[in-house]
Amino acid sequence: MLIDKVKIKVTGGKGGDGIALFSRDKMTLGPTGGDGGQGGNIFLEGKADIGALRQFRYQREFIAESGQNGAKKCRTGADGKDIVLKVPVGVVIKKEGVNGQEEITKIGERILLARGGKGGRGNFSFRSSKKTSPREFTEGTEGEKWEVEIELKLIADVGLVGLPNVGKSSLLNKLTGAKSKVANYQFTTLEPHLGVYNKIILADIPGLISGASTGRGLGIKFLRHIERTRIILYLVSSEATNWRDDYKIVKKELFLYKKELELKPSYLVVTKIDLLKEAERIALITQVRKEFPKSLAVSIYDEKSIGEIKQFLDQLTNS
Repeated sequence: MLIDKVKIKVTGGKGGDGIALFSRDKMTLGPTGGDGGQGGNIFLEGKADIGALRQFRYQREFIAESGQNGAKKCRTGADGKDIVLKVPVGVVIKKEGVNGQEEITKIGERILLARGGKGGRGNFSFRSSKKTSPREFTEGTEGEKWEVEIELKLIADVGLVGLPNVGKSSLLNKLTGAKSKVANYQFTTLEPHLGVYNKIILADIPGLISGASTGRGLGIKFLRHIERTRIILYLVSSEATNWRDDYKIVKKELFLYKKELELKPSYLVVTKIDLLKEAERIALITQVRKEFPKSLAVSIYDEKSIGEIKQFLDQLTNS
């Protein structure tokens, strides 16, 4: 099951303490206490795996290693080791009590989540021409501590949306070689799937039903993944009793969830046209294109229609 929203606690490592020591050797008398090491930091780093938040299913708290204390002979303690948590590209990060948010949008992109504490000063660092034998030292500071919400919002060029069982997964598989589950019943797809065609990322968003924006069916759990797609393809099946009603249901739920989605470029795609006789198919396509001149009609078993949708996607690459 896809985990796309988690809350975790992170704490940067404590800085090591400085120490106060003096050399007892002749000719080297004086302070020799070293500084403490820096506490370890905690980072988030993007990776190409939408399931990467599963790691937080059983572990929700992370504490970086503390810096070591200073040592004799003016030696600085070792810094604490950093923790790097790998998360899916497309996550939005919010720290409790902090306005604003951060995002990871590229593979390998890294953000600092919790900074480690500073190492304390040893008495050697307090030495001066007027103060040759200082006894002062300071303790290391605590690392930052945050409660953090991490939410995945898929970043895709094209989002495939529609009622359950309209052929979204089949089309994604055909175009990209993805392995979305396919079957003839509602809610086959229980989590988003991604595929890449000619550098274009397509996202198969689980089937929506009337009332999804208020929690029915799979609810708003996946509606938020539509937000950052460039283009929306509304899929309606040739089997539909009324393709207009099906289209309107899905469109309504998207706009009820977030009205700004209305501003995204969108296209209508009629699927499963192989199920119609030739006369029926021509009549349906003619009817659809009267209202949606740039609509597409496709069957995963018809290479000509697949070629047309690939040509459409190729144009996106050059736009």
